[in-house]
Amino acid sequence: MVEMEETLDDLFGDPGGLELSLTAAVPAKALPARIDELRILGCCQKIAWSKMGAIAYIAPDGSKAFLRNLSCSPEDGKWSLSDGDPEHPIAEAQGGHTLVHLSWNEPGIDLAIVDSCGRISVIGMSIGLNVLIQSRPAALDPDDDGNQPVGLMWLSMNRSVHTFSHAGRANGRWAYVRYPRRPMGPIHPLHKLALLVVTRSGKLRLLYQNQESKWGDMVVELHNTGYTDDVLTHASMTPVDGGGIMIVTHSTSNELRLYRAQLKWEGAPVDPNHQRPNNSIAIPSIQLVHIEVEVPHVVPSPSTYVTGDPENITNNANGLFALTHLQIIACPVDAPGGQTAPMILAVFSCPIHNAHGRSHLQHPTVLARWEFRTVNQNLHRSFDSIVSKQACQPLLPSTELKRQEDIYFERHVISIDYMEAGNILTITTEDGNIAFYDAKSFTPLSGPNDVETVTSLPQSGFTFPAAISPVVQGVHISFSPSGCIAASLDEKSQVQIRIMEHSFGTEEDGLFNDGKFMSALAALTMAYCRACSSDSNNDDILMIVIQQLNPDSHKKFINEVYRALSMNVDFTVDQDKLMNNPYILKCFSMQAALGFKNQLERRSLPAAIPWLTLQLRQISILLTYYFHLNKANTEVECHDPEVLSITLGNVKWALDLAKYLVDDLFEISDNFNSQTGSQESGSSSGKPYESLSLILIISSIPRSFLKYICRGLRGLTNGFRNATNLSNESYQMYSQIVTVIAESALKVDVYEKLLAYVDNDIKHAYQNAGFTNADRAAPERDLLINGSIPPVLQPAVTSILTKTMPMIRNEANPMYLFLQDYSWLGVGDDKRSDIFRQKYELDILRKVLIPLDESRGAARPSRRCVRCCGVSEDVPPKSVAAVRMLMRTVVLRACTCGGMWSMSNANSLRGTTLPGWRQAG
Repeated sequence: MVEMEETLDDLFGDPGGLELSLTAAVPAKALPARIDELRILGCCQKIAWSKMGAIAYIAPDGSKAFLRNLSCSPEDGKWSLSDGDPEHPIAEAQGGHTLVHLSWNEPGIDLAIVDSCGRISVIGMSIGLNVLIQSRPAALDPDDDGNQPVGLMWLSMNRSVHTFSHAGRANGRWAYVRYPRRPMGPIHPLHKLALLVVTRSGKLRLLYQNQESKWGDMVVELHNTGYTDDVLTHASMTPVDGGGIMIVTHSTSNELRLYRAQLKWEGAPVDPNHQRPNNSIAIPSIQLVHIEVEVPHVVPSPSTYVTGDPENITNNANGLFALTHLQIIACPVDAPGGQTAPMILAVFSCPIHNAHGRSHLQHPTVLARWEFRTVNQNLHRSFDSIVSKQACQPLLPSTELKRQEDIYFERHVISIDYMEAGNILTITTEDGNIAFYDAKSFTPLSGPNDVETVTSLPQSGFTFPAAISPVVQGVHISFSPSGCIAASLDEKSQVQIRIMEHSFGTEEDGLFNDGKFMSALAALTMAYCRACSSDSNNDDILMIVIQQLNPDSHKKFINEVYRALSMNVDFTVDQDKLMNNPYILKCFSMQAALGFKNQLERRSLPAAIPWLTLQLRQISILLTYYFHLNKANTEVECHDPEVLSITLGNVKWALDLAKYLVDDLFEISDNFNSQTGSQESGSSSGKPYESLSLILIISSIPRSFLKYICRGLRGLTNGFRNATNLSNESYQMYSQIVTVIAESALKVDVYEKLLAYVDNDIKHAYQNAGFTNADRAAPERDLLINGSIPPVLQPAVTSILTKTMPMIRNEANPMYLFLQDYSWLGVGDDKRSDIFRQKYELDILRKVLIPLDESRGAARPSRRCVRCCGVSEDVPPKSVAAVRMLMRTVVLRACTCGGMWSMSNANSLRGTTLPGWRQAG
């Protein structure tokens, strides 16, 4: 029939020429094919966005899978979708099969890829978003159509996080309500990868890694299909409180079956938070409980569309509708409102080729819902007359399904996604419309009814713009980690993105609504902080803030994020807590990204302060890790030549920054003391003396990192004296480090003395002003966010410039410091620094120069941060010790700013084995 219609179209010309019917929402062939695919197979996700920010998608012919991501351009600082790389897929189909389904695990690092014969391969990120290494080959599975997954779920990670339920505004200030979220469902006790699969033949498979990262497979039977044609078409799983899993399946006989599975590990510790040793063994077993069978009879018949009579319903056993989506959702048990009952969602759609006279179809899609109900069981009253010597044990409560009111759609639903943040369902229809609903009540979210309370981006008024065209929209869609950007595959299977928008208080009459603006700002703040708390990528939120808010609003956003995360900005007293603060990286990375313009232009002062502090933080972590290895007598690792080479570059950079700071402070001090009436000029706003150097040593966080580095430099010198069994290469590298420290024009002890004097001046300024520990937070935050010196610290500034610096001058070499070239630090705005930026880039991890030579760049692989545009070369690391160091200092996959690495010239790494990385098997 379809072929005949196409032939008639060719015969009589353009089928749309008479315009007698509604314009199709998507290309004529794409929607029918997608509805059929969704009807036949539950696992057919062609595009998937991971929590780490990677967008994986399958080519139109199913032969390959590719990867894209959001990134900032180093040329103009604009955010966009990265360029595609059709020549270098992340996975390819084998054995004549096609790729049909993609699924990322909870952290967003490992990707399961399913082919048309049900074989599953797993690949994981190694040293960048687009550098993935196979950990499980598809060849481990046989070619068996019965193994085709109809439902797939990764096991949760054993990690509790703090997240946000809502924000409320009172007296002009937002209060962000946080709560701890415990992991739900079963976990792998060895902290390895594991996933559950429901197959077409009714089997439940557990694929898991053992203690050696080798893959095992365990199978139990859910539904016996051996002697019938009643195979499964869809399945959905969700973890529930108590370590269990709820499973719902749908078969060709239109039966919904509900199960509860309990996964146990033999040899697992009683305390799931206990870290097991490497030689531990964990053997899984699954206990299944069949709960209920449901047959969804109540689906409207075609006559309903014509008459509009909701009472006209028929049995759907052999009817017009077919199941296209099946999902079971459960709200976290730790949510402040309490755990809501799990719910089953089933989308029934009318296949396009069955929809005769399609313009008359009023509701081609129906959403059926069931809610779990716990029912207490009682014995019949006739048993009351029976006398028993034993006490009667109460019957365990049973679980029943309560059918909710059906929801009708005027367009075909092509995607239904659940967002835990705000308990929201996102539904995408064939015309590209993306709508949001409350998952419990199914109330549409169309904007803020109460601007004083915020629960999510959609609730506060964020919406997706209409699709540019049906061709661009496509029928495959996935959402970013925070749900604010939609990625879809167009008719050519190219990734297209749509970004949420908001009026930000601008009304249609041109007036400004402050309530709506602050509500939108609070929603963005909460989304960003939710991502921070769960270690999820938040580039999608940054992209909206950068593109849709002005610089003044950026500062308001930063202030809200600091308050929502309860960011500790004062370490004047408790400096030892600095290294364990989880939010310094998140907040400073955000500030540096908001102030980035391009790689040839220096960041503004409020952005340069956090950017340099992040570099100081990374050097502090590097030196702390190095001495931890030294104390543990692991000389093989800490004396590895590549580890020492990385350390050398960072020592040089840290010493040159120290010289720059002291030289700049000498200049400021001279200008200050040469002016008449210096007391008056230094006691008002401090604007003339607000420089990068002055704020870095006055602000508590960067000053504490500077002190950590001084301690590390002294430790390196002492460690060389006690080093034994050094190879020739290690000895030469280590001796270079010691020589650089010893021959520095600014001695470490002089530098430490300066910082100690500054510490003392700051403490006295706070004490003299009567500031408590809580009071110090406001001026410290002002230093970091605005780059301005608060009045309470003006006396300290005066003391530093009039007393401390003249005293330090006698122990330093001011002329040598003045003549030093500091252009490679990236902090200057003079001519020399501008020339340097045009000729070189700085390896942000190794702190070595990279010439901007196109021929050199084309030959060598390098990684560029998708957020700050920083570069790291010499990849992959050549030694196991270097890989281990980069991994433990958290810069193997991510940059010092927290942004993810993206590999350029990744094709040169094909077939390269990362040292120390376990092979697939």
